[in-house]
Amino acid sequence: MSAKNPGGFTAEERAAMRERARERKAEERARKSREEGERAVLARISEMSEPDRTMAERLHEIVTQNAPELTPRTWYGMPAYARDGRVLCFFQSAQKFKTRYATLGFSDAAKLDDGVMWPVSFALKELSAAEEARIIGLLKKALG
Repeated sequence: MSAKNPGGFTAEERAAMRERARERKAEERARKSREEGERAVLARISEMSEPDRTMAERLHEIVTQNAPELTPRTWYGMPAYARDGRVLCFFQSAQKFKTRYATLGFSDAAKLDDGVMWPVSFALKELSAAEEARIIGLLKKALG
């Protein structure tokens, strides 16, 4: 309460409440966006044939457990994971372009820089513990 506005809120308090209301709306949009993105990614993964589906499911688990700040979404019809709206990494099934292997790729938003030349795309035929560990390391590096 203020002396000028007995029983009411000060201008600062009203401004703080408006700001919090805006924050809650933004949080709700982000939550819905994440849920929608998750559904879209899982739907795309379910459409894949084996062994890509199993690899994509495991990769999804790896990303969501080790980089929870990334938001699942689709990107050109592929499962992808974004930060601040920018895709950081994606999974491309072998069937997408009729190639002999699936691909884990990173965009230029990933901080994988290593000198003047570095890999940003990795062929995947299967995911063993060694590949999973390498992917976790790449995710951590990509996030900076």
